[in-house]
Amino acid sequence: MADANITAPVADDRRFIRNLATGMAVILVSGFVVQLVMGRSSFNAPLIVHAHAVVFMGWVGIVLTQVWLAGAGNIALHKQVGKVAAIWALGLLVFGTWVTVATVQTGRTPFFFQPQHFIVANPLSLYAAIGLLVAAYLMRKQTDWHARLQIGSFVLLMGPGFGRLLPMPLLPPYAFEIAVLVAIIFPAIGILYDWRVHGRPHPAWFWGIGVLVAVTVLARVIGFSPIGEGIYDAVVADTPLAGTSGLDFPPPPGPPPV
Repeated sequence: MADANITAPVADDRRFIRNLATGMAVILVSGFVVQLVMGRSSFNAPLIVHAHAVVFMGWVGIVLTQVWLAGAGNIALHKQVGKVAAIWALGLLVFGTWVTVATVQTGRTPFFFQPQHFIVANPLSLYAAIGLLVAAYLMRKQTDWHARLQIGSFVLLMGPGFGRLLPMPLLPPYAFEIAVLVAIIFPAIGILYDWRVHGRPHPAWFWGIGVLVAVTVLARVIGFSPIGEGIYDAVVADTPLAGTSGLDFPPPPGPPPV
């Protein structure tokens, strides 16, 4: 490994990363399952929402496949799946941005988010996740950095999962920030692991936390600025929402159709 201060066997770190990512995936999926079971969501959604779900849940599957392959020491297949992941990540960019725009344009922004903030914050979180993913790929030969930056990227995608488990209607006007920042618990677990096993935290954890915090702050600054207003106006132009304020909270929805 690249860091001379990391003395534990490589396999130990791989198993820890595998277990951490698996726990993250379980929480992420649980958020959607809980909402479905409680009748707060249904499969009656536009086609773009279903396509987005397939792409992002597919990404969760890829992440799990990768960490379990690495944990088992099957690095050759891990590298081959990594090629698929590189292509799939483009789908995250396309469908993640597309579904956010479509959500705002059709007035489907969750009622605890302000559309003008949502249209900025959601894509920024996604782009930051892809940025950390690219950094992890560039540092793939430094396996200590590679694995931890991958977790940092996954953390930035945890907001929708936590948002479906937290009491979001009680959290405005900082509902988005709370749903995103609560995921810091995962790099915090990584820091504690490194401290116990290696004697000090790995700096990659702090890069992940730093990006998460920076993006969250930047999204609020831009979202509530004239730039954010201009982005919102451009997105809803030529829709029934043209001319409306993007800082008004949408009304709560009725029960989903059976």
